[in-house]
Amino acid sequence: MTAEPVDWMYPEESAMATEPVDWMHPPPEGWTYEQVKDLDLPFDWELVDGVIVVRDMTVYWHNRVRDELYVALRSARHAPCEVTTEQCILIDQYNPARPDVVVFDRTDLDFFSLECLPVASVLLAVEVVSHGSRTDDRFRKPGMYAAAGIPYFWRVERGEDNIPVVHEFRLDEETGRYTAAPDVPIHTGVLRTDVPFPVELDLAGIFKE
Repeated sequence: MTAEPVDWMYPEESAMATEPVDWMHPPPEGWTYEQVKDLDLPFDWELVDGVIVVRDMTVYWHNRVRDELYVALRSARHAPCEVTTEQCILIDQYNPARPDVVVFDRTDLDFFSLECLPVASVLLAVEVVSHGSRTDDRFRKPGMYAAAGIPYFWRVERGEDNIPVVHEFRLDEETGRYTAAPDVPIHTGVLRTDVPFPVELDLAGIFKE
């Protein structure tokens, strides 16, 4: 009788294991990024407090807004700032976050071996809210980013007539939290800000022909 193939194993036990790993049931202490990153999972995933979570599908609106923000930030950046999309930030070994857009300081980073950005290098995290990520993008991730010391956070909502609305948060170093309403700049129609560097984007024009 031919043995069933083993698909998922704890990496440190892969040579000895005889049973497939049940990814839905993490080890008692939770999965770590190093354990999960090379597993051949049949879906896009996130790791939340050591639990593997399936990432939701995003619609064209979300992807177009993400890409336009990336282009605007990329065009406006200046050294040593760099901009990328969905790059892993290793908040801790149980929570590798992947913001939609990230601005970071590339000083002393080796682009040829880099997997996850160190938290200390991140200047701005941007989350474009989608239907399946509302709670995460509005509550869990901002709290996690603030606790990690990321200076700036943008939350992008779908406003009237499908025009994106950018809520711009800045870290209060005394409280360790992002600024709260009514002190949060809200950009409608046009995004115009000076941090992390001067950038401007016609939000209302993103979907115009």
